[in-house]
Amino acid sequence: MTMGDRDYRSLVRSSIEAIGREIDAKADPSDPKSIHLHEVAGCMRRAYYDRTDRLDVERRGFNDLLSGLLRKLGYGVEPGEFDAGGGIRLVGQADMVVDDAVMLYRSAPEAPESPRAGDLLFLNACLWMLGKPDGIIVYITGDRREASFSLAKNAKMFEEIIRRAKILADLLEEKKTPIIEPSADCSSCQYYQRCFSREKIGRSISMSELIGMKKD
Repeated sequence: MTMGDRDYRSLVRSSIEAIGREIDAKADPSDPKSIHLHEVAGCMRRAYYDRTDRLDVERRGFNDLLSGLLRKLGYGVEPGEFDAGGGIRLVGQADMVVDDAVMLYRSAPEAPESPRAGDLLFLNACLWMLGKPDGIIVYITGDRREASFSLAKNAKMFEEIIRRAKILADLLEEKKTPIIEPSADCSSCQYYQRCFSREKIGRSISMSELIGMKKD
């Protein structure tokens, strides 16, 4: 969309990127002992690159900023911390707490039939950090549909988060890249080409060859 000499689409994109940089949870590259919850509830390889050789993610709309904006507004939710042992500190923040239930809000291209595993790990860890018994994940689509899922506090899931936090802390200290964790998020990840090579298989077919094939 262009009016006169101004490209308003670029202005909108720039504003989204600026807000995204402001509200993103910041992880200190110089402090491998402080692990943020989103780093280990999601792909640890992505978290490693974010700390060591960051590429900014391309956000497609304000819907992608939903969770971060809610955290920024507060709603009485302070960042939580947990001593994971060995000097490792796990840090995280929920989006909202309503009537003693922890709330997470996530954008989604379409209303999912079940919650994402990483979101469940994140929410469960928030329950332990905040001392709450249960929580809710709310997915909101671009066309304003909503799907909600509840979760009761689970000890085994929290143990998995602690285990992953210790692994990531060790890899950051040793400057070793985590293994690839394939998921549906890989295709939209800004680090895709660092993990997977996109090599074209086969060769081009000329028009004369194509005509010859048709004759055969």
